[in-house]
Amino acid sequence: MTAPATTERTRVAIVGGGPAGLLLSHLLHTSGIDHVVLESRSRDEIYRTTRAGILEASSVSTLVDAGMDRVLREGDRHDGIALRFDGESHRIDLHGLTGSAVWLYPQTEVFTDLADRAAETGTDVRWQASVTEVLDIHTDNPGVRWTDTEGGPDGTERELRCDVLVGADGSHSACRHSLPEDVRRHFVHEYPYAWFGVIVEAPRSAPELVYTTSEHGFALISQRTDTHQRLYFQCDPDEDPAGWSDDRVWHELQRRVAGADGFRLLEGPVQERSVLRFRSSVVEPVRHGRMLLAGDAAHTVPPTGAKGLNLALADVVVLHDVLSRWLARGGSDEALDEYGRRVSERVWRAQHFSAWMSRMLHTHPGESGFERRRRLAELRTLVASEAGRRYLAEGYTGWGGIITEGAM
Repeated sequence: MTAPATTERTRVAIVGGGPAGLLLSHLLHTSGIDHVVLESRSRDEIYRTTRAGILEASSVSTLVDAGMDRVLREGDRHDGIALRFDGESHRIDLHGLTGSAVWLYPQTEVFTDLADRAAETGTDVRWQASVTEVLDIHTDNPGVRWTDTEGGPDGTERELRCDVLVGADGSHSACRHSLPEDVRRHFVHEYPYAWFGVIVEAPRSAPELVYTTSEHGFALISQRTDTHQRLYFQCDPDEDPAGWSDDRVWHELQRRVAGADGFRLLEGPVQERSVLRFRSSVVEPVRHGRMLLAGDAAHTVPPTGAKGLNLALADVVVLHDVLSRWLARGGSDEALDEYGRRVSERVWRAQHFSAWMSRMLHTHPGESGFERRRRLAELRTLVASEAGRRYLAEGYTGWGGIITEGAM
């Protein structure tokens, strides 16, 4: 094998420059810990990827504490959500039940805040840096080989060595796939439905998110800005969004939210269409040798419970704390073991919550009349019970703080 043209060294190498990788980078920067971020995509490509938009209170606090408070000025605080079934909406008072709220703030804006801060502080973030090989994770000298493709497809191969390697490189993670097969445990559940997502040019149809289930399937009425909204409806995972006209999209959405109360969506041109598949996935362990996984590289959840981005940010907050303790203890690898233990409970709690909401709100292929009636009974019982509403509100707002969980 030909040696790479250049070899560098840093204390922490972060593979992945999405929100998880950039937040970790910022926290390491504030702690004075030397690091490098490698991201295979360009900044513009990441920004143009439409993703989740609900932040838990703990995620907002994390950003604000890190000096990025635009979310408070430009995000929309939501004190509740609505569950809509039997043609009627039932509000869940998140703040009244838990004392916490959530913020509507698109992931693209979280990314922008973090990328801007990295540029302002001169953090070493290398865009269009594609990792081709993960090296020696079981040693105290792990690293990666990567190719600089910013100047074209035939970029120069380079090598980066480090004390700790962090894989925050998403659901197709090269770092995760470097875990030895005899060590890696992968827990996966594929759902038999997906979301057909659209961005429409229209005013808001509701002040808060509306989770709807009907005989025609699930729909989520979300918001984006005063002029553009993000809407979803349940579809087959193999649905082709190109085959849907604006009229067909609106007909499907309207019939799923229709009810005796006369609720209707405000319509406008459909500007974007996509199909979002549902998958629950957890990889264990999240630490092997000197490599640790965070965010989608370690776990994915269906979007029903709005947990994906929040889990990634929570991982990073804990990981930064663990790395700080690791350095304070002179680099003892035993300190790194804290990471997996401290994030595991939140990850599996979020998996359960997301799967529970998904099963309760979606129709299922071949669903019997009994099962449909049972799901409706579950929803009716939930909204009629303060304990039930509080259970949902606690899960939706995120179960409180991050760093206190399992801290030593």
